[in-house]
Amino acid sequence: MNKKFQDLTSLDLYQNRGKVKWGVFAFSVIIGLGSIYYTNTLVEELKIREKRQVDLYAEALEYASVNSDNLTFIFQVIIQENKSIPVITVNAEGEPIEYKNINFRKNSTEEEQRLQLLEELEAMKALYDPIRLSDDAFIFYRNSDLLTRLQYYPYVQLSVILVFGILAYAFFNQSKVAEQNRLWAGLTKETAHQLGTPLASLMAWIDYLKNSPVFDENQEVIIEIEKDIKKLSMVTERFSNIGSSPVIKPENVHQVIGDAINYLRPRISSKVSIELNSHAEYIYAQMNRSLFEWVIENICKNAVDAMKGQGAIRINIVKESEKYVLIDINDTGKGIEKKMFAKVFNPGFTTRQRGWGLGLTLAKRIIEGYHKGRIFVNASELGKGTTFRIVLLGVRDSSE
Repeated sequence: MNKKFQDLTSLDLYQNRGKVKWGVFAFSVIIGLGSIYYTNTLVEELKIREKRQVDLYAEALEYASVNSDNLTFIFQVIIQENKSIPVITVNAEGEPIEYKNINFRKNSTEEEQRLQLLEELEAMKALYDPIRLSDDAFIFYRNSDLLTRLQYYPYVQLSVILVFGILAYAFFNQSKVAEQNRLWAGLTKETAHQLGTPLASLMAWIDYLKNSPVFDENQEVIIEIEKDIKKLSMVTERFSNIGSSPVIKPENVHQVIGDAINYLRPRISSKVSIELNSHAEYIYAQMNRSLFEWVIENICKNAVDAMKGQGAIRINIVKESEKYVLIDINDTGKGIEKKMFAKVFNPGFTTRQRGWGLGLTLAKRIIEGYHKGRIFVNASELGKGTTFRIVLLGVRDSSE
């Protein structure tokens, strides 16, 4: 019971991994916004504190200008202790007459310093209102470098976390994909190996039956069994190719698809028609014949299921250019919602009560992984049907 519950939990997590990702993203955003809010609160408190320091600085200057007795404490403790907040004192005409904590550019001339001082003054005017020192003097100021750095700190922090998160996600995702690929290859090769032994035995039995007295009486049955054994041999070859690097070479697309259709027709509902259209019989593309036939079979079988065993499948082959060949597979089934276009290729995605939902996943892997092409839902309308498009690398017709 516990194992079953764990399996169901794992399946739910896998099927809802998109929601889980968005949940993690939302949680990260909340943390980020909380960090920004907290930092901004500190920044506002520091702004108030620095404003008080500048006010005190202005009051000290004003007091010093009218009282000449015992100014040592005021000068050392208040005026000189301001070592972080940039301030500029201007006269009634707005010209700088005194400044403090302005970092001039290295090796700048006196004229360049004057221009920089004016730039600093304009920046201060844009930030805060001036503090009146007297009728003919005002003090402008801006945030200290520490306060400025603190303002940008959460954004820098979030950027670093984001970059780290992206790199970590890419690394672990790539590791997961590599692990899945190794598992996939291992399973397929083991399946091919396990099928090989009984197949060899069955082929030997067919040869024995062909040369036995019972052949004449059971010729039709034996021939059909032989066809199924050849099909199993082809399946074994396909699994073997999936687990290794298949041979990709130029093939006649029209002929390959035609052979796949001829195999399918007697094995699907007689109420389903399959039509193959092409503007030329000699359109070549780079492919592995055995694996590509598998793709066509999987898509057509899915189409038959979508049509509930009654409808039409139309396959159109178009040579878009010297570089690409397009194969559109259209059915008259129930259609797919637009938001599900990408999900139909996910492992385990199926609308049937029976089945593992691996047909289109396998098709995508074969086309994009081995043929360097593309496969996607080109169009679909609920209640009217779906069109899958396969894009293959084209080859110039040798007969041209």
